[in-house]
Amino acid sequence: MGWFWVAAVLGTVHGGWSVYWALGGTWMLASVGQWAVDAAAEPSAQVTLGLWAVAAIKLIAAWVPLLAQRGVLPGLGPRRFLTWAGGAALMVYGLLNAVVSGAVLAGWVIPQGAVNIEAQQGHAYLWGPLFALWGLALLIGLWRSRRART
Repeated sequence: MGWFWVAAVLGTVHGGWSVYWALGGTWMLASVGQWAVDAAAEPSAQVTLGLWAVAAIKLIAAWVPLLAQRGVLPGLGPRRFLTWAGGAALMVYGLLNAVVSGAVLAGWVIPQGAVNIEAQQGHAYLWGPLFALWGLALLIGLWRSRRART
């Protein structure tokens, strides 16, 4: 059960930032990208609703696997399948973000146009690894809680 708790905490951290930004906070926005800073400079109902939707999806994805595993939610089988897919997607997405941003920061990849160093650092050192660890925790939790086949 411990790995599902780790995943829930990591997902809640992600979702918490989205809630903070949906409430109008701006700290750490530049680590996401200039588009986020620009969107916060002139907030609209559409941006705010989008942030709330992202926050809700992250928080649901953080807690449903744990609650399903604990038997609080019905339908463990279908949820496990979705959790396998979601865990793999989170891990791959996070690793790709971290590796590509790290390669840009190291000068191994040189994109066309200007490079937003703060956003690259955010994805290489914070957001990418956080997504990857969240996904990895889900996958380990699923692997360790699988039923032995006879």
